[in-house]
Amino acid sequence: MSDYGTPPPPPPPYTPDYYSSGAGGAPPPNYLVWAILSTVLCCLPLGVVSIVFAAQVNSKWAAGDVAGAREASNKAKNFAMWSAIAGVVAGILWLVFVVALGSFGSSSMSNGY
Repeated sequence: MSDYGTPPPPPPPYTPDYYSSGAGGAPPPNYLVWAILSTVLCCLPLGVVSIVFAAQVNSKWAAGDVAGAREASNKAKNFAMWSAIAGVVAGILWLVFVVALGSFGSSSMSNGY
């Protein structure tokens, strides 16, 4: 027997996670390049944490954990940003220290000490 008279089942309800996950959508950015650059050039501890979260984005997306992938992407971005900020602040403090040390050394040399 055939069921030509029965209507097809209704489509699943619309939820952003259902239609944006898997092969139908693009995963969120993983910020892996920024994480690596901030680790090498700026602040090692925060950069390593950023790399860990960046590595989790694609695996969580492939597993269907859209919310987890977005959260890992956001955390990777934030830790890379804080790593870069910490590196810039440390660089400025180092520069101020070197300039202060240089001016202290030159003033003591002019006094004959």
